Amino acid sequence: MNLSGIFVAAKPEWLPSVVAELNALPGVEVHQVDEATGRIVVVQEAADIPAEIEGLKRIKALPHVVTAEMVYHYLADDRQVYDDLPAELVEQDSPACAVPAYLND
Repeated sequence: MNLSGIFVAAKPEWLPSVVAELNALPGVEVHQVDEATGRIVVVQEAADIPAEIEGLKRIKALPHVVTAEMVYHYLADDRQVYDDLPAELVEQDSPACAVPAYLND
């Protein structure tokens, strides 16, 4: 089991819709919402690293999500042996690990 702490941002006027969409995703639970700023903290539970990455991609693809970034990762019981990083984390142009534009300033 892998747990991810994910920061999500949405425009405040779309917050109820985004929170509902997040809560509908399998393995995702909304833990904190700041209605004034549109900031959301979610925890995602996934079976392994590839499932964790796919979950983050699903969150990023939701309508009205401005940004979603994994800020915490906990690997509890993943028995798979990884010889290399998953390809999604190595590819420069991957949306799963692309550097957000606001960090390039």
